[in-house]
Amino acid sequence: MPASMTAYAVREASTEAGTFTWELRAVNHRYLDVQPRLPETLRALEPQVRERVGGAVGRGRVECMLRFTPADRADSIEVDEALVSALVDACHTIDAHITNPDRLYSLDLLRYPGVVRSAEPDREALSEPALDLLDSALDELAATRAEEGRRLKALLLDRCERVSELVAEERRHANRVTERLRERLLERLHALEVDVDEGRMEQELAYQLQKLDVSEELDRLDTHIAAIRDALDSEEPVGRRLDFLMQELNREANTLGSKSADAERSQASVELKVLIEQMREQVQNLE
Repeated sequence: MPASMTAYAVREASTEAGTFTWELRAVNHRYLDVQPRLPETLRALEPQVRERVGGAVGRGRVECMLRFTPADRADSIEVDEALVSALVDACHTIDAHITNPDRLYSLDLLRYPGVVRSAEPDREALSEPALDLLDSALDELAATRAEEGRRLKALLLDRCERVSELVAEERRHANRVTERLRERLLERLHALEVDVDEGRMEQELAYQLQKLDVSEELDRLDTHIAAIRDALDSEEPVGRRLDFLMQELNREANTLGSKSADAERSQASVELKVLIEQMREQVQNLE
């Protein structure tokens, strides 16, 4: 089943240490491009994040944003008593030189940089829940990609069916080309009021039919459509293969258009190329 490269997932979990939130955004890209955005405390997890995303996603640009909000804990606040003592001694020294010294308030000391410190979180203890939550977010991302892939598969199969119908119409038309071309040549000759050399006319007819023969193009179109259907039933990533098949389809459609013998066939060629372009746009989103 093909998977879409466009998806979104978010997961949040609360622990004693705090709240973790993973937000994953995936868009189409030629290769796998993992872009972790981690808080400073968990920056060391970047290699593991890349490894886990690479194990779940084959191709696409994946933005991985982790937000961590530490839990409010009284035992996480520390006061630098040595710094406080030094500040108090400094204030007393200054007071000795002032006639009316102001009172020293505790809040003033607490506002001084470095007096109050938050205890450093245990990075090892934070790593496990963060990575477990990432795995859960990747599962959601994979489910979203698979669901979008099923929708794209249905759209592509619908277009394949329409292309097959157009190819069948072209085959039926090709069977009538000889008679229509013969009638056209006779009309031109009669308009010129010249004698018809049957042998020479058959040679000209054969030459014109050779130029307008589209049997090979129609056979290749059928082959490419069959290959697309097979690819869509594969369990492997098929985006690159389908992109190549779209190029081949477009090449055959262009050749078919150049051999169109009338306006009706030209219109059919245009419709064929429109369908192929619609398929190509959808294929760009498949892994």
